[in-house]
Amino acid sequence: MLYGRERERAAVDALLDGARGGRSGVLLLRGEPGIGKTAVLEYAVAAAGDGFRVVRATGVEYEAELPFAGLSLLLASGLDRLDALPGPQRRSLESAFGLGEATGGTDRLLAGLATLGLLAELASERPLLCVVDDVQWLDRSSLDALLIAARRLRAEGVALLLAARDTGAGADVGGVAAAGAEGAGADGPARPDATAGPLAGLPELRLTGLAEPDAVRLLDDRTGAPLTGPARRRLLAEAAGNPLALVELPSGEADLASGGLALTSRLRIAFHGQVTGLPPATQTLLLVAAAEENGALDVVLAAAAALGAGADALEPAERAGLVTVGADRRFAFRHPLLRAAVLQRAPLQQRLAAHRALGEALEEGDRRTWHLALAATAPDAGLADALERTAARAEARGAHGGAAAAYERAAGLTPDRDGATRRLVLAAEAATEEGKLELAEALAERAGARTDSVFAHALLDQVRAVAHFWRGAYPAAYRLLLDAAATDIEPAHAARMLLQAFHAAWYVGEEPVATVLDRLAALPLAADEPLAPLARHLPAAVLPALGRPADPLPDVRATAAAARKAGAESPVDLVQLCGATLVLGRDHETLELAAELTAEARAKGTVGVLPTLQFFLAEAELFHGRHRDAEVTATEGLALARDTGQAQWTSQLASLLACVAAFAGDDRRCAELAAAALVPGSAAPAAGEPWAHWALALLDLGRGRAAAAADRLHALTTGPYRHHVGATRAVPDLVEAAVRLGEPERAAEPYERFARWAGAAGTPWAEALRLRCQALLGPDEFAEAAYLAALDLHEGVHRPFERARTALLYGEWLRRERRRTDARPHLGAALETFERLGAEPWADRARAELTATGTAAPAPAVAASALAALTPQELQIARLAARGLTNRDIAAQLFLSPRTVGHHLYKAYPKLGIASRTELAAVLRA
Repeated sequence: MLYGRERERAAVDALLDGARGGRSGVLLLRGEPGIGKTAVLEYAVAAAGDGFRVVRATGVEYEAELPFAGLSLLLASGLDRLDALPGPQRRSLESAFGLGEATGGTDRLLAGLATLGLLAELASERPLLCVVDDVQWLDRSSLDALLIAARRLRAEGVALLLAARDTGAGADVGGVAAAGAEGAGADGPARPDATAGPLAGLPELRLTGLAEPDAVRLLDDRTGAPLTGPARRRLLAEAAGNPLALVELPSGEADLASGGLALTSRLRIAFHGQVTGLPPATQTLLLVAAAEENGALDVVLAAAAALGAGADALEPAERAGLVTVGADRRFAFRHPLLRAAVLQRAPLQQRLAAHRALGEALEEGDRRTWHLALAATAPDAGLADALERTAARAEARGAHGGAAAAYERAAGLTPDRDGATRRLVLAAEAATEEGKLELAEALAERAGARTDSVFAHALLDQVRAVAHFWRGAYPAAYRLLLDAAATDIEPAHAARMLLQAFHAAWYVGEEPVATVLDRLAALPLAADEPLAPLARHLPAAVLPALGRPADPLPDVRATAAAARKAGAESPVDLVQLCGATLVLGRDHETLELAAELTAEARAKGTVGVLPTLQFFLAEAELFHGRHRDAEVTATEGLALARDTGQAQWTSQLASLLACVAAFAGDDRRCAELAAAALVPGSAAPAAGEPWAHWALALLDLGRGRAAAAADRLHALTTGPYRHHVGATRAVPDLVEAAVRLGEPERAAEPYERFARWAGAAGTPWAEALRLRCQALLGPDEFAEAAYLAALDLHEGVHRPFERARTALLYGEWLRRERRRTDARPHLGAALETFERLGAEPWADRARAELTATGTAAPAPAVAASALAALTPQELQIARLAARGLTNRDIAAQLFLSPRTVGHHLYKAYPKLGIASRTELAAVLRA
């Protein structure tokens, strides 16, 4: 029974009503311990009734982290539906739950998407209520997967109800870790927590104390002999509406006498008193149950029996209402604070004995190893070896936090100094992968103080460098990695460190970039080393763009093939090639390779790398004038990056979408996306800063605000990021803005750099842009020849937007020269292209110029296609549906649920003026 809580009940009822109507929803209940979160969850289960399928789990505070332990409990009843999932997703959950072999690591995003798929399957016949209590104690891998699913629920009929303690009321959860890279495809290290907690952003309802009338009713109903007088008034005042305090504190006068303690501590004392009065055997059984993280009755009884407590010891605890045993034969404590109190009150030796008994009662496996490790009081080589194997399995399942804990505990159990140091290094590396930077640095310091090994210190410097990188200390990260790679270590290790050093150097400046690449090119890598092709390709692709000599740049496909043959991990290792080819203007190679690797990543389920690939693919699409394609690609990538907390790629993709919005003249969306891109997810500067400033400058330029555009573009093209891809491509815009402003000298130095870059790139389109800049900068008598030469070069490549801009500028020049008749065809062609591309500001300029020639320009055209009314995701789904893919096929490819696919198609049909799937292909062809 709930006392009061009208607001909470209404929120839960709305969530359930939505699920009944096929709409999914998420609600997070927040509040201090004992405030009534669990009671609201119980209300939800009761209100759902027989019309819902219900799955539930509870996070348990535990001294070890067992990968996917919470998620496996939550989804245990749905494992028979795994075969309904696409192959990569099914294998991901099988690996996570230990049902199949873990090969190469579980992709965190894929595990979350598989969780979404399984929830959708469980809701396929009737709505699903998914209830998770004490979310703050879930293991990180389970939490990550659950929250990725939560943020993608749409039209599955799933109601997800979570409960978590307030931050500060208990150990709150951290962020999701993922790997990322930027710039010219640098090998990026794992990223740290992106927010104060991954629960941020979920719909949230904060529970507060009961109103006094409800508190009085609860107190009177739950106490057999109601308190009266001063004791009653004092209890009501000190409980402050906390239901657990109202129920538990009256149980003993000592509880009321401890007014100097925090409420949580007083509740634990109250629970201590209730446990102390039980028979010793019952107390032993409760301690074992509290130490057993799964609440499995058979395991608890077996372990308790080994300590002298038989099954009959359970009855007093059940009679006292302290524990219950459900139909699933699992223990449940009346409240998590009770479980914590049982553990806290037990002497150390009793806790150690409980863990030892549990370890001996469990079959071989990671849980057995952990309990025995927690019971160990002296070095044990065999147990340390077993715990290292546990850590390796955790890493293979993508649970780096659990691996770090296991490696660290294994180090403490290792008798020999060198072995312990090696395991501390492994722990530090795993903590880095998890994004636990402070822990990683602390482990690195401990390991470094124990060894003189050059290789070990190089690895530890790599750990420190990653921490510096994600805090934005790029120079420190660059120097640590450069120095570590210079030590006497194997070239293969040095290559990986230099690739990470390149990533840091990309944000420091051109000279550090060149230094890293020179070192990389000089490494004596064996031909069969997987990184060798990349180590040769990267300097050849980037150094010429910096005006430095380098070997001839091989075709990217040949490099990719050589890397695959040598054993490079595809697409994870090859993604760096996509960025590298953009630096020297090989956009068509990026377009082909990124599209190929994106399809491969989807097929393999290597989803975590997709935001990186999609950024590079969207760049190439944008540079080719395929603005709508770039928007579709980047929109999906941005959603995936946000789902996994990849702050770097969130910033990059948001800033690229800001550019798309600038081309379209969508001022509000451009400003919003640029602002989002400029807010980093860590202490590091925003990775998308160059693109964001280019986007805002493009918006200014398109709207005729030449001064603002010139200021932004000059800072971008002469500042520390001038070697970045976006900054290089922005130089022609700076030239246009500076000339319009009457200050062409502001663009002189950037133009000279751009001219050298275009010469090194050696592509017709780059030369066309150089010629356009030359025509603008003068002298005027050579302008026409430069414009005509540029237009000729544009004809050979399909870059309609840039060709139209050249035609517009040439037409404007012709009109100023009073050659109106000559200007009209160029201005008309530019207008037609801009309207077809939806580049509204440039279309307005072309229309105004055409009108100024004395020709009546056509009115602004209605969108050339009904497809313009579709959202990027609707368009993506419509294209796949038109190819004949079923909703389930589309869902597998786009990592959505089939119901969500159907929902988007249902919304798309009216916009396209059609009524069925069979008409899609014709509309798209048109």
